[in-house]
Amino acid sequence: MKTPPTRWYPLFCSLLLLLETSRLLAAEPTAANVAAFNLYSQSVEARLMQQHRSASGFLTGTPTADAPTPMTDAQLRQLRQGELLIEHLPTPATAGALLHHWRATAFAPGAHAAGFERLMRDFEAYPQRFAPEVVAATAASGLPSGSPAHTTLRIRQHHVITVLMDTSYDVSFGQLDGAHGYSVSRSTRVTELDPRTARALSPDEAHGFLWRLNTYWSYEERDGGLVLQVESVSLSRAIPTGLGWAVKPYAESVPRESLEFTLRSAVKALAEASAAKPTLAAQRTAQ
Repeated sequence: MKTPPTRWYPLFCSLLLLLETSRLLAAEPTAANVAAFNLYSQSVEARLMQQHRSASGFLTGTPTADAPTPMTDAQLRQLRQGELLIEHLPTPATAGALLHHWRATAFAPGAHAAGFERLMRDFEAYPQRFAPEVVAATAASGLPSGSPAHTTLRIRQHHVITVLMDTSYDVSFGQLDGAHGYSVSRSTRVTELDPRTARALSPDEAHGFLWRLNTYWSYEERDGGLVLQVESVSLSRAIPTGLGWAVKPYAESVPRESLEFTLRSAVKALAEASAAKPTLAAQRTAQ
């Protein structure tokens, strides 16, 4: 049954009003907004650094960011049954901006830590593995040994309206041992584009859908597969006064849906890689 147009009309009008109202607000994050994002990200990274020092607490099973605890047997059973665990973590308020923090966990049967790191380092394959959100990807070459990788992704998201962005990141990888690994991705540039022409919008034209985005992966081999845990911390423009009733659910759903999509795509890519191994082995044998 087709959704009645009247159901979406108030939301659509509110989103149009948001687009117009947003141009009257700060075109870019203030120094205080950026400081709040950096300070919060540093607290998340400090907690993750502590987790990554021990195999027993490498992944967390609690929604409380300040006091992580190991995953429970019940949570691991849910993951092995194919469920995703998704949590919205509380963040401090910052005037004129919104901080978003989400964590999602999944299980990839038969996958290994080394294979996942190879997948994540293959940035130029992201448009295939993370389509349709990732439209294009490039990776810098010739960087000094030991320095973070640098990648630029063109991202398209459609949630009633279409948003197109070029985003650049510094990405580093590490491991506790062969069964435990992690990565840290920090955004260095976010540019909103015109979704029809891909023209870069000036700060006065942009809508502030995304100002900053850091992503943190932790992964652990266990129970015949790989447990993947990803956290995203993002900064976006605040919702104009009076539009929260319509726009807030939309604004809060985008980070969650994007994180869930990324995690499911990673699990799918690992499954496809595992399925391809026997085929390649058979081809070599035949030759």
